[in-house]
Amino acid sequence: MSTRPTGRRTRAALALTALLGGAALTGPPATAAAADGTLTVQYRTSSGGATADQSEPWFKVRNTGSTTVQLSQVKVRYYFKADTPNATYRFACSWAVRGCSAITGTVGTLAHPTATADRYLEIGFTASAGSLAPGADTGDMQLRFHRSDWQTLRQNDDYSFNGAQTSYADWNKVTARLAGATVWGTAPEGDDPTDPPGGGQTLFDDFAYTSHTDPAISAHGWNVRSNSGGPGVPGATWDPSKVTFSAPGGTSVMNLETSTAGTGASTVHTEVLTRSMKFRNGTYAARVRFSDVPKYGPDGDRVVQTFFTINDLKAPMADDYAEYDFEYLPNGGWGEPSNILYTTSWETYNPDPWQAVNQHSESRRSFAGWHDLVVTIDDSAITYYVDGQHFGTHDAAYLPERPMSINFNQWLIDLDGQTSTAPRAYDQQVDYVLHVKDQVLTPAQVSARIDAYRGAGTSFVDEVPAP
Repeated sequence: MSTRPTGRRTRAALALTALLGGAALTGPPATAAAADGTLTVQYRTSSGGATADQSEPWFKVRNTGSTTVQLSQVKVRYYFKADTPNATYRFACSWAVRGCSAITGTVGTLAHPTATADRYLEIGFTASAGSLAPGADTGDMQLRFHRSDWQTLRQNDDYSFNGAQTSYADWNKVTARLAGATVWGTAPEGDDPTDPPGGGQTLFDDFAYTSHTDPAISAHGWNVRSNSGGPGVPGATWDPSKVTFSAPGGTSVMNLETSTAGTGASTVHTEVLTRSMKFRNGTYAARVRFSDVPKYGPDGDRVVQTFFTINDLKAPMADDYAEYDFEYLPNGGWGEPSNILYTTSWETYNPDPWQAVNQHSESRRSFAGWHDLVVTIDDSAITYYVDGQHFGTHDAAYLPERPMSINFNQWLIDLDGQTSTAPRAYDQQVDYVLHVKDQVLTPAQVSARIDAYRGAGTSFVDEVPAP
């Protein structure tokens, strides 16, 4: 165990200020998966030829059990044969009763291919899809997928295809899974996906939003912070309008801007966090761009750029507190004279008088630019990676006892590093975030998951149930 400098106390106060800052941080109640877990899937196609520009499997999912089912717990798989070993495919939704924004689609690969199936299209649902009462169905879901190069595809050799089924009817050559258990259909031999999103309830967000007022941000479970309080410079504000989105080169990016003119009143911090604390063991990953210099104005502020998970401190030295940080200080701070990257695992702390119980790893060099950050938590350790390389492993004494939120923020420790009153601003950018519940992935497996989601045109998935 090691403890960080006493100036660290302002950072840890985030557990109280951000998570207790408003009622909006309480997640919606979960709808239990049906105990008797019975679903049926009806299928039809509007493209029945042996070959087609795109395959069009349309579905309805019906709850034939006696308990309400949360659709975010449901996965439907359609199995097919790739036209060539290197062919890639893209998913699209033409229309759905529950809205295309509530439906996700990802193409995966079977570990043991058969003559009629080596891929699958997995259909999932976001939290906004709602639930299915007993006897209810999703209504029409008019879905399609095509080769990424738009070459003609052959579908009459696909396991799940039936060109003659042009009206909805039960179809057992597609499968439905409820909370990970297969409750409908027969999969081809080899239904053992090795590509994402096979296994592990997942949160993935590509941050493809228009602005901080985009209603999809809240619908997807995020809060763009506006409430006052720490950490950071006293009197500073947290300004949602300084969280912006763009798509340079076609890839969506979230930007957090922090600015100051040398006074507390002129200082603006930024933060984006999940409203629900529902994340615990598993894999957390994000691609983050750190900055060493301001985008304008004089340099030297003690800025902190972060990706972390956290829950609230119930009482001083409470042993069920948890926090796991990537924190980059481009200009030093907390007693450090220049740039340093910390990873820190927290057991607990006492805000006054300051006492900390944590373990950390650090690297004293510049981390300006894009970096892939991964932290895994299982029942034995917390392990951090940066750009695929092991950065530090922390002991089981620091494992979380309760679920946490996922956060990004950028803020100033104080105004002592740069005393000028000239305006200046710093940027931190985020490409994506990924969490896979209860699964420890390697950095290479994380990259494969991200590539698969983007290859399928999927910008958001949230399968992680509320606690």
